[in-house]
Amino acid sequence: MIDLHNHTILCNHANDSIDEYIKKAIKKGIKIYGFSDHAPMNYDEKYRMSFDEMDIYEKWLDKVKEKYKDKIKILKGYEVDFTPEVDKRVLDRKVDYFIGSVHFLDNWGFDNPEFLSEWSERDVDDVYKEYFELVEKMAVSKMFDIVGHLDLIKVFGHRPKNDMKIIAKKAIEAIADNKMALEINTAGIRKKVNEVYPSVELLEMIKKSNIDITFGSDAHSKSQVGFYLKESYELAKMIGFKRIVYFENREKRYFEI
Repeated sequence: MIDLHNHTILCNHANDSIDEYIKKAIKKGIKIYGFSDHAPMNYDEKYRMSFDEMDIYEKWLDKVKEKYKDKIKILKGYEVDFTPEVDKRVLDRKVDYFIGSVHFLDNWGFDNPEFLSEWSERDVDDVYKEYFELVEKMAVSKMFDIVGHLDLIKVFGHRPKNDMKIIAKKAIEAIADNKMALEINTAGIRKKVNEVYPSVELLEMIKKSNIDITFGSDAHSKSQVGFYLKESYELAKMIGFKRIVYFENREKRYFEI
């Protein structure tokens, strides 16, 4: 199994040590395990590492990669917020992959419980439209390797009146055109929405668009490592996916499911 989306204490909202995450991954039978902690930026600093901590983060990962090399493959990545200005200091890092994610609409952290009340002041369909337009722009930017939690916008259970397939269509086309991979992210099962990102209906579109998939448990503690991963593999097989992808030095590597 592959699990590429995982965090560390450097993001300031995760628990447990890197070693504890890895030992849990080994116990769960995961063969390829990636850390992709929240990359620094000059906004929302309290929920991410600082620019000065990038060297610390990467040294940690280099150390455990060597330490556990006979038991599991460890990969190094960042989850990067797609904003109008993505900092070059992040994108210049020598890593295995970048996950591109949308967590903000302007200055609104729509998935942060601290700002949940703003949903009541917004039209849900307009929010979904704005969100997927940003995902489309992210794909077109060619900055990243993997799309993070494609339909994160549903996290608190808000649903649009319009057809999701229509809302997400251009974003999915852009992901396919720019040859990005897309993760099945299991964190949604732990949230109010109680389903993986992306939904089955979007995964069916993704399959028809020949987009490569990978997996991530989005763990913020050792208890979440590999969460719902086997069930997600079964879901992918049911939809018809035949292979999964991971990245080394930003180059794709494939496994048959």
